[in-house]
Amino acid sequence: MAGERPDALLPITEALIYSSRERIVAFSQQQRLPGVFEFSEFARAGGLLSYGPNLRAMYVRSAHYVDKILKGAQPGDLPMERPTMFELVINLKTAKALGLTIPKSLLVRADEVIQ
Repeated sequence: MAGERPDALLPITEALIYSSRERIVAFSQQQRLPGVFEFSEFARAGGLLSYGPNLRAMYVRSAHYVDKILKGAQPGDLPMERPTMFELVINLKTAKALGLTIPKSLLVRADEVIQ
C-alpha cells in the first residue's frame, strides 16, 4: 500500500478482519484513507461508512434455525436464507477529518449518521 497509494480501503469482511476492526479502522485513519465497510460496527469504530446486512437481524434468524434443529429438523432440509435487512451507516466525524463532504441525498438515506 505504501508503494501504490490506493484511493480508499474496501476490505472483504471475514472473521479475522471483523475481529481486527479497530486496528483496521485506525490504520485507515492514520493513512487518511476513506474506509468503506460491510458491517456497521466498522463505521461506529471510526470508518467512513458501512453498507451491509444487519448483524443483529441475522443473529435472530440464526436463533430460529437453531430452535428448529433442536426440535428435530434436519439442517440439510432447512432452506438457505439471504439477509433481508441492510443498513447504511455514515460517520460524519470521519468524513470531516478526511475533508470529505457527504451529499445530502446520501445522508437522508442513511439508517444512522454518526456526528
